[in-house]
Amino acid sequence: QVQLLQSGGGLVQAGGSLRLSCAASGRTLSNYAMGWFRQAPGKERDFVAAISRGGGSTDYADSVKGRFTISRDNAKNTVYLQMNSLKPEDTAVYYCAASLRGVVVTVRDWYNYWGQGTQVTVSS
Repeated sequence: QVQLLQSGGGLVQAGGSLRLSCAASGRTLSNYAMGWFRQAPGKERDFVAAISRGGGSTDYADSVKGRFTISRDNAKNTVYLQMNSLKPEDTAVYYCAASLRGVVVTVRDWYNYWGQGTQVTVSS
């Protein structure tokens, strides 16, 4: 089993940037495809970005393409989400997740382990 501990997030003005980190313990992160999801109040938990085990392949939700970048450092057992040009509609609780399935996993139910969530608030 892998434990995921998130850090980063907070309050930022529109147009600003934040970086989220997700550190794994218990198992080697390179065994897992990784992803980021987000959940706004009253809404479903939606896919944001995903990355393959080696980091060579990525995928993004259309709403964040060109603004967010997912990356991983398997030597540090950590995955990152760099968020630039933030908009008020990006406000949500963000979750990292680890999957034993697939290469680049965009399906929420295919993820096996989840981080604790971190709040991102973008003010207008």
